[in-house]
Amino acid sequence: MSKMSKMHLNLFNNIIMQTVTILKISPILNIQIREVKIMLAILGFLMIIIFMVLIMTKRLSAMIALMVVPVIFALIGGFGSKMGPMALEGIKSVAPTGIMILFAILFFGIMIDAGVFDPIISTILKVVKGDPVKIAVGTAILALIISLDGDGTTTYMITISAMLPLYKRIGMRPLVLAGIAVSASGVMNLLPWGGPTARAMTALHLEMSDIFTPVIPSMIGGILFVLFMSYCLGRKERKRIGVLTIDYSTMAQMAVTAEDAGLKRPKLIIVNYLLTILLLVALIIELLPTTVLFMIGFAIAITINYPKLSDQKERIAHYADNALSVVSMVFAAGIFTGILSGTKMVDAMANTMITHIPDAFGSHFALITAIISAPFTFFMSNDAFYYGVLPLLAKAAGGYGIDPAMIGRASLLGLPVHLLSPLVPSTYLLVGMVGADFGDLQRSFLKWACGSTVVMILVALLLSIIPL
Repeated sequence: MSKMSKMHLNLFNNIIMQTVTILKISPILNIQIREVKIMLAILGFLMIIIFMVLIMTKRLSAMIALMVVPVIFALIGGFGSKMGPMALEGIKSVAPTGIMILFAILFFGIMIDAGVFDPIISTILKVVKGDPVKIAVGTAILALIISLDGDGTTTYMITISAMLPLYKRIGMRPLVLAGIAVSASGVMNLLPWGGPTARAMTALHLEMSDIFTPVIPSMIGGILFVLFMSYCLGRKERKRIGVLTIDYSTMAQMAVTAEDAGLKRPKLIIVNYLLTILLLVALIIELLPTTVLFMIGFAIAITINYPKLSDQKERIAHYADNALSVVSMVFAAGIFTGILSGTKMVDAMANTMITHIPDAFGSHFALITAIISAPFTFFMSNDAFYYGVLPLLAKAAGGYGIDPAMIGRASLLGLPVHLLSPLVPSTYLLVGMVGADFGDLQRSFLKWACGSTVVMILVALLLSIIPL
């Protein structure tokens, strides 16, 4: 045998041996990869469950749990060396929201002190006549109207600012106010400019007429359910405290939130109304980033109403406690989301749930998507669900001949549950404003949020918005 032939033979043998080795190792690697994904999914689900148990049983505050629980699970998963950058990335992602909420609190705080909402409260009191049922339903209507701007933060700021003094005056529980507001915002969150619908359209490359327009009847069903819920809660409050008789002649003298009448600025009421309206319009048309608009609005508001530096320092200090508690919660949530995303736990959780859907249920994939959209958007951010999970769901449904538009519509129906997620910064603003506990809000209103989702799904099925 020639030297050249021997070289070719040796080369061929090497190729054969390498091929055999790869073929033997490849299945092992695939098994190992699957095992890693399963372990990550288990860690993710355990992290969410333990977090929920801790805050709902009041073993830890939400802020402490948001920081401690993900750190512990990151260490268990062996991500100790990468945990810092993950957490920092999460904090960076929520930083604009945290700053926006800080200046939103300060802006609306100045408006409240200046007496902007006093006439609104007086008018509402005259209409509802101290009846908790009318107050609860009126709260829902107000929150639904304000939610047309698509921004939960603005909805909470205005609704709570206008209604909380009334609830305190009547003796109704502030938690009821928070629950009605978050329920109304959860349904109205379907609006295309609210965020999730726009994400769904972008992820699936579809138009508004494909996804949002057909879902409007389901949205109306959700709105009717929120009004029904408000009526039920109002009846419960009426049974507890009765109907209060109010002397309307004293209402003009009632301070909305500030006991010091010297803070009121009745001569600037028109100016303050115009400033508030201009800010809301600028927010809706996105004239500037939300954070910048609230910063500018606050600067103008405090300068006009309290030109003295001593008064400005006093007003800022007055709201510092509330602002600090809310903003710190937002940054704590950034650690939670950063670690959940950075460790790929959220991806593993999504893939595990999708791959475990039996083939026999394939024809019902749109309904399945509608049902699982509630827990998915509860456990992960909207970006993670709509940009990461939704395309996978649409691709899987395509194998059963289901139009991606149907999957896009179905993915929106779980949004009422989403706003009670510990990953939504604006909800911390809500509970901070009413002085409630986050776990109490979840415990009291998760069932109502699930009710909204069920009603919206039923309407979608009955009207063939999504296929059964």
